[in-house]
Amino acid sequence: MRLGLDLGGTKIEIIALDKGREVLRERIATPSTSYDDTIRAMRDLVRNAEAKLGRRGTVGVAIPGALSPVTGLVKNANSTRLIGHPLDRDLGAALSRPVRAANDANCFVLSEASDGAATEFDIAFGIIVGTGCGGGICVGGRVLTGAHAITGEWGHNPLPAPTPGEIAIAPHCYCGRVGCIESWISGTGLSADYARRAGKELAADAIAALAAKGDGLARAVMEDFYDRFARAVAGIVNILDPDVIVIGGGLSNIDTLYSQLPPRVESYAFSPEGRTNIVRNKHGDSSGVRGAAWLWSEEEASALMRE
Repeated sequence: MRLGLDLGGTKIEIIALDKGREVLRERIATPSTSYDDTIRAMRDLVRNAEAKLGRRGTVGVAIPGALSPVTGLVKNANSTRLIGHPLDRDLGAALSRPVRAANDANCFVLSEASDGAATEFDIAFGIIVGTGCGGGICVGGRVLTGAHAITGEWGHNPLPAPTPGEIAIAPHCYCGRVGCIESWISGTGLSADYARRAGKELAADAIAALAAKGDGLARAVMEDFYDRFARAVAGIVNILDPDVIVIGGGLSNIDTLYSQLPPRVESYAFSPEGRTNIVRNKHGDSSGVRGAAWLWSEEEASALMRE
């Protein structure tokens, strides 16, 4: 049995998989008090799940950041209380067993490659586009991490081939740079672009809905969004040439992405022979927590539980 935890800023979710089949799922609010309380909350979720199922399992955690390969401490987390802590070791000590932790975008693409929309493909690039824009890479069913534990973090590359107008209004990113892909290709970026033109704020899904109804300004904003998204994806195609790109996060529910992006990417990429496969995720909001459970292979899970 595999247990996966998805540690978010507002909620912690746990899932139990038995040979890939979901047998339990629960969710609690993330403690707003301290890091230690967060560790205790995750520990209790695992203990309670195992008590209900009458079995022990391996434990994996999807986190909004990464574990430094140098220090073993959490870095690049938007939940800042996690930064500087050895989360996998602390939770492992609380549970008296090894724990694996990985970036939530990596868990997303691992889930989709294991039993989701990317199952039939060798090289998969996963994009989570919601409030921000993250990415992960899975090759042959294995997540790539990299020397700096930032493989797939395309959102903090500059927007490719910016126009003079884009250069003039390039948004500041929370990372300290200007004009990052994430500052354009995200729900936040889409809403900000609309606000610049309309003089009022509107959520990303509402902008897409207005565009679908024929609103001229919303359509113009979405056209620019598709174009920027395609330029950014074309860079991925030129470097990685993935067999499939799976999109998750809140903006993955915009149906027009899957018809608008492929031909635009084809026009920007170096020499594609046909359209890039760009597909919607299979597991939706569950992909992160499912991917955390898949951080342990079937063989590893069996061996660990025999110890």
